[in-house]
Amino acid sequence: MVAEDTETLWLDAHHVISFIELVELSGLPETKLRELIEEDVVAPVNPETTDMHFRTECISIVRAAQRLSVELDLDTHGLSLVLTLLQRVRSLEAELQAARTVLRSNYP
Repeated sequence: MVAEDTETLWLDAHHVISFIELVELSGLPETKLRELIEEDVVAPVNPETTDMHFRTECISIVRAAQRLSVELDLDTHGLSLVLTLLQRVRSLEAELQAARTVLRSNYP
C-alpha cells in the first residue's frame, strides 16, 4: 500500500490568497487560470487592481477545474460551462434544502 500525501486547508471566507498562491494550490497552468478568471469562473476580490487576490473558497473551484480538465480533457470554455453548471446545481440544492427546512418547521 502506498501512502499518499494529502494537504489540508482551512477555507476561511474572510481569508485571501494571492494569484501565485492560487496557481500553486490549483495545479493548473497560470495561463489556464487566467483564462478562467477572464471567463468569470473565479473572480478576484478586487478586479480593479493588478495585484489579484482571491477568497480561499476559490481553491476548491480551481482544484475541481484541474480535475475536470484532466479527466474530461476540456478546453477552457467547456471547463467554464461545466463549473458554472455545477455551481448552479449547488446553489439550487441549497435553496431546496432551505425550503425543506421551512416546510418541516411549519408542518411538524
